[in-house]
Amino acid sequence: MFEKFSLNKGKTAMPKHEDTKSISIPNHVAIIMDGNGRWAKKRGLPRIAGHREAMKTIKRVTKEADRLGVKVLTLYAFSTENWKRPKAEVDFLMKLPQQFLNSYLKELIEQNVQVKAMGDLSRLPTYTLSAVNDAIEKTKANSGLILNFALNYGSHAEIVQAVKKIIREAHSPEDISEKMIADHMISPALPDPDLLIRTGGEIRLSNFMLWQLAYTELYFSEEYWPDFNEQSLQDAVRAFSSRQRRFGGLAEGSENP
Repeated sequence: MFEKFSLNKGKTAMPKHEDTKSISIPNHVAIIMDGNGRWAKKRGLPRIAGHREAMKTIKRVTKEADRLGVKVLTLYAFSTENWKRPKAEVDFLMKLPQQFLNSYLKELIEQNVQVKAMGDLSRLPTYTLSAVNDAIEKTKANSGLILNFALNYGSHAEIVQAVKKIIREAHSPEDISEKMIADHMISPALPDPDLLIRTGGEIRLSNFMLWQLAYTELYFSEEYWPDFNEQSLQDAVRAFSSRQRRFGGLAEGSENP
């Protein structure tokens, strides 16, 4: 179901002229961007240096995802658990969306990228929320890649909120279905991820899109997020393309379970 990528594996770049129709491109890629702090520590730098470098990675991965034909790219930017980190680091992380969007929004607009965000945005500082809402508003008419930031997002909280909404609407137990629950999630308009990538060498989901990841292909990379690049994404897409997704059924032509 999942593959752990080793830094020692050989990589072959996917040329820009390569016909991506020959491989299966995931419509929705979700990424847990892990390893910023460890990347900085390895270089004798403060943790915030890793977070700053991460913005460059977001830019190049977004551009490559768009080139490959990915329709939705969801990035786990800040979790509901990240508030537990030191205040100085949290304050810095809250400034990153503003810095990223101030630096790259013009390019995103030119690339026809549509910015979205999911999570409990009400807890974000005013300057963060303002930058995010401004980007959403200025790109809402774009029809290209959807760049979806998960900000102050936690899957447990999302599911709890969905249940509360259903209860407030006074549905009977017989009416409740998987579709109803999915429709009450934070971003019901987005398709479930086809591929989840986690960088940094950890093998866990960290309370990220637990409902939506039920049949998602998982790919774990040992690369720290600041080191993740276009070729890294290509490797993950190739791994996805090599798998046979059966969604609980049997492989075509298979006679035995």
